[in-house]
Amino acid sequence: MFQAIQVAAIAALNGPQRVVDEAVEIYRKRRDCLVDGFARIGWEFEKPKGTMFVWAPIPEPFRVMGSVEFSKLLLTKAKVAVSPGIGFGEHGEGFVRFALVENEHRIRQAIRGVKGMLQSPPKVKAK
Repeated sequence: MFQAIQVAAIAALNGPQRVVDEAVEIYRKRRDCLVDGFARIGWEFEKPKGTMFVWAPIPEPFRVMGSVEFSKLLLTKAKVAVSPGIGFGEHGEGFVRFALVENEHRIRQAIRGVKGMLQSPPKVKAK
């Protein structure tokens, strides 16, 4: 590995860790806002323990659509962008992935958009 990268890694690992703790707290708050908010509207799934992504199973009434079509529906109807699980391999089908890149205000907006969509599911066809 390029020596400058090694030196930078040593400095990062041996230096102050406050910035790491701050980043962990930011992502914890975003994760809790997203997962707890979706639980309040009836879409429940597990909180990840150490990542900036949340994997959510597609809600039952929409599962027949598959992850690509459900992701498109979230984008067009709820204005929420997610990654379809199938893009990560066959075992990702049936899930969507949220990236915790937005602040809590934007996450709450996303939850409101999804709530409206979940309350009136469209008639869906199998993929």
